[in-house]
Amino acid sequence: MSDVSRPSPADAPAHAAPGARTAVVIPAAGRGVRLGPGAPKALRTLGGTPMLVHAVRAMAASRAVSLVVVVAPPDGATEVKSLLAAHSLPERTDVTVVPGGASRQESVRLGLDALPPEYDVVLVHDAARPLVPVDTVDSVIEAVRAGAPAVVPALPLADTVKEVEPAGTPGEPEPVLGTPERARLRAVQTPQGFDRAVLVRAHATVTENVTDDASMVEQLGLTVVAVPGHEEAFKVTRPLDLVLAEAVLARRRLNDGF
Repeated sequence: MSDVSRPSPADAPAHAAPGARTAVVIPAAGRGVRLGPGAPKALRTLGGTPMLVHAVRAMAASRAVSLVVVVAPPDGATEVKSLLAAHSLPERTDVTVVPGGASRQESVRLGLDALPPEYDVVLVHDAARPLVPVDTVDSVIEAVRAGAPAVVPALPLADTVKEVEPAGTPGEPEPVLGTPERARLRAVQTPQGFDRAVLVRAHATVTENVTDDASMVEQLGLTVVAVPGHEEAFKVTRPLDLVLAEAVLARRRLNDGF
């Protein structure tokens, strides 16, 4: 693991070039209250290894990724550095840790601020998605390098979706307002990929209605494109998700020696 400092190029390209260098920002400053009391969600173990370590390894599995910036809890950067140093990570990928902020958006911005200037493609990945396959990571990177300002991996929805009027009290019946056309809907995952200049501009100008980094780029009026996601790139949010993640990891170890 190393902290990185590299020289600046004279001029950054307007869009990522085919061979542009790629870095990943992993915001891991949240507490993950839906998993219950205990350690922050990113530090919960999966197969005996913290989810954050799995997430870093998943990003570093792509040969296109040469830097991962982990954004730690504001008072937990030293702990996260020690945790990462205690686990084996691909040597070809530099990993650095910076303190995060009070919100996810602020933490991503602090991660962006820590990137050396020569990285023109930036992925933002949830630490709570520890099992994303490398093919998904590579597909996102390739789409940004091909000229897309922002890219999200996404899956078609299996269930019918209803738009409702939210109830004032949890558990109350909610009136259905309509049924969106399911064929036009996608469940979005991470890593989300960006032309660095676009993402920096989004974080500098967009402050409202932020659901993810791609939604910020949408508010700039730019096109976000979707590439195929993967069913194993699900987010570990609730205890049942952790059970499923353990099962997926056990299958990988049995079948692939993962």
